[in-house]
Order: sequence, then structure tokens, then C-alpha cells
Amino acid sequence: MARMLVVRGGRKPQAQKASKRSFTKAKQAKFLSVLADTCNVREAARRAGVSNRYIYEKRKTDAAFRAGWIEAIGIAYQRLELVLLERAFNGTEKIVQRKDGSEERMIAYSDQLGVTLLKMHRATAIEAAPESAPENIEEIRERLFNKLERLRKREEARGEGE
Repeated sequence: MARMLVVRGGRKPQAQKASKRSFTKAKQAKFLSVLADTCNVREAARRAGVSNRYIYEKRKTDAAFRAGWIEAIGIAYQRLELVLLERAFNGTEKIVQRKDGSEERMIAYSDQLGVTLLKMHRATAIEAAPESAPENIEEIRERLFNKLERLRKREEARGEGE
């Protein structure tokens, strides 16, 4: 087994043998991997064998580590979003207990989750929406004109009744 070297900070950085407490490349990779899987800093630090305090200090002082952290959080959020989308589309199975003791399985859908996801992606969906085909523009223009005409007549009738 090859010995790992780590850079020790201070006024004059030095290379030294890695101890069990050193934050090696392997520990860093473990931390970032668990962070991407769980989106949980405390759990990622525990599994990597380092303290929370050290991890947060490392994030402040090491730009490359900070970039890896941001990437890991981005991956975790993408995975979470996929899980939530799957639940919004397919629902979750619920077991309903009846008064007679029997059970019924049903699929429940979260309207709140669906609405939240719609709000999050509204701007993207609007950008991606196809424009009306040219043959529909005249129909839309005519319907709009007819609606405006009805509104004008309604306002005229309201003005005469006063």
C-alpha cells in the first residue's frame, strides 16, 4: 500500500505523510460522493471521517473543494427533483384502514407538490412552448376582435342604463 502525502498549511506549506486524521483525496472524494447522494453535510462528514467544523473551514479556504461541494449539492438537488417529479406524476401508495379492519391500497397525488413544481418551472415551460402556427393567428385575431366587440357593446349598454 502506497503512503499518502498531504500538504500541511502554515507560513511555509510542507508535504507530510497522511495520518488517519488527514483529509486525503480519498476522504474528500468520499465526502463529496455522500454529499451528492444525501445532500446532508453532517452525514457526509461522518462517513468521510472528518469533523463538521473542519469541513466548513475547508470550504472557506479551498476554492477547488468549494466548487466540488457546489457541484455535489447540484447533483443532489437534481436527484431530489427527479424523485419529486416521479411522485407528482405517479403518486404514492397509501394504505387506508377501514372501520371494519380491512385495508385498501390507493394511489395519492399531492396537489401541493404539483403546484410547487409548476411554479418552479413556469418560466422554462413558457420559453419552451411553441408559438402558434401561422394558420392559427388569423383565428386568434378574429376571436380577440369579437371579444373586444362584445366588451364594447356591454360598456355601451351599461352607459345607456345609467
